[in-house]
Amino acid sequence: MLEKWHQEVEHVYPQMVAWRRYLHEHPELPFHEENTSRMVGDILAGYGIEVERNVGGFGVVGILKGANPGPTIALRADMDALPIQEENEIPYKSKVPNVMHACGHDAHTATLLGVAKILSKYRDAINGTVKFIFQPAEEEAPGGAIRMIADGVLEGVDVIFANHVLSSMRLGHFTVPMGSATASSDYVEIKIIGKGGHSSAPHSAVNPIVIGAIVIDQIHILMSQKVDPLQPAVAAITMFNSGVAINVIPSEATIAGTVRTFSPAQRENVKRYLKNILDHVTVTYGATYELHYQEGYPALLNSEKETEIVREVLNNIGGLEVVESPPIMASEDFSYYLQHVPGVYFYTGSSTDDPNTQFPHHHPRFNIDERVMKNSAKAFHIIVYYYLISKEISSK
Repeated sequence: MLEKWHQEVEHVYPQMVAWRRYLHEHPELPFHEENTSRMVGDILAGYGIEVERNVGGFGVVGILKGANPGPTIALRADMDALPIQEENEIPYKSKVPNVMHACGHDAHTATLLGVAKILSKYRDAINGTVKFIFQPAEEEAPGGAIRMIADGVLEGVDVIFANHVLSSMRLGHFTVPMGSATASSDYVEIKIIGKGGHSSAPHSAVNPIVIGAIVIDQIHILMSQKVDPLQPAVAAITMFNSGVAINVIPSEATIAGTVRTFSPAQRENVKRYLKNILDHVTVTYGATYELHYQEGYPALLNSEKETEIVREVLNNIGGLEVVESPPIMASEDFSYYLQHVPGVYFYTGSSTDDPNTQFPHHHPRFNIDERVMKNSAKAFHIIVYYYLISKEISSK
């Protein structure tokens, strides 16, 4: 039966491409996925799948009940796009100014729709239930996962899985991280409050730009000298804004960026070190500061048992291979689901020798080799087969 499902992926593939390209042309930002949500719900309903709409906002849940009792597994895809102006010159280029699918969520959505279409034809063979979770707002904290959980999306779910295409990995490869899959992500905004003045008399002012530069320098020293190199951490300053005129020393400067770690202890260490830097530098130069530190998504930790299972079953898909890859410092709100139920977040390689498939995620020229959707669909199928049909790990 599994082999038949994999064959059906080939037949459904053109439809997945069409869905993906439509979504790519009509992207929607986090918390605004109204049309995407409607499209997904209508397609699922067309296959006789029970549909719940407006879950946690614009979230959609499809429920496929098998003919026989058994566990409930959930498969999740994210639907939102990014505030980026697309630079690809392709027939299905985004039609929405300054919004594009620059991370692959259009492919995730199209893939899971294809999986749902195929599985809907085989409900008589399924021992249990499949929940298809189409989540809004993965790209913007607090994110859609936590809202869908609050609306009860995990009720009755025994195990959950999600997949992400990955442009840094070759087409035909999977990676299934054991333990840490993505980092926590915190957002930092620092306001340095000095004293304005004339640029000809810097001694009579307290220049927040100079102080801000020292703070940034100290943060870089902190990361190399105080943070355990065996416990990865990244502090990236991405904004530094101050000043309105060339001959005026401003009174304030704003610095912002992100902090990413894999362990809660390291997360707290970096936060404490950052405050120490601000305390000492600002006092030394006669300034004050305001620190806004917002904790974002927690680190994503795959369940050990399920990781071992997924690694083994994916290695049984003909022509595809599970490879080792280090954890990724990006963050993912799939981490919230895994705080409630066991599961796995895995990656499917999407790059080829074509340079157009090698741009990093969130780049204005990000694109994929669409054949990656076949591989992701086959991965979901073999996971469903293992949990709801046969514990025998075979592609036959």
